Amino acid sequence: MSLLERVLGAAFRLAEFLAALMGLFILLVILAQVVGRYLGLVVPSALEVAGFATAGLIFLGLAPTLRAGGHIRVGLLLKRLPPKARRLAEALSLGLGLLGALYASLQMWLRVGESYRYGDLAPGLLPLPLWLPQSFLALGLSFFALALLEAWVRLLKGVEG
Repeated sequence: MSLLERVLGAAFRLAEFLAALMGLFILLVILAQVVGRYLGLVVPSALEVAGFATAGLIFLGLAPTLRAGGHIRVGLLLKRLPPKARRLAEALSLGLGLLGALYASLQMWLRVGESYRYGDLAPGLLPLPLWLPQSFLALGLSFFALALLEAWVRLLKGVEG
């Protein structure tokens, strides 16, 4: 295994770990809200921060899911294509997906910078700086673009799996 493969593996494991932390955070927020209701306490902006964490979980999970082959594919169509056409269709779809992910990632990072520069805050009771949850989305999109690039290069090289 090359150094690049180890670095990519570590990056995608980091994305997985951060997504798992987001899931745990959602669980704890909901649990605090349930317990708070029984005790007569209000957890400020619980729904809002759980929503931010849900978005972070989804976006951070994109790259590890792609690597594990968990994204929905049009396998029925691809199986019916001859090998050359199948490879071309996969290369085209991965390439277009990569371009879309790169564009979305760039725009999200620009949005993070803008929110940081202007000091944007979440509108709820908790004055959470918006750049914080937005950065998890941008990071997830960046990891996803990296995973798409890896899959595209592997396909072009003819490497299986």
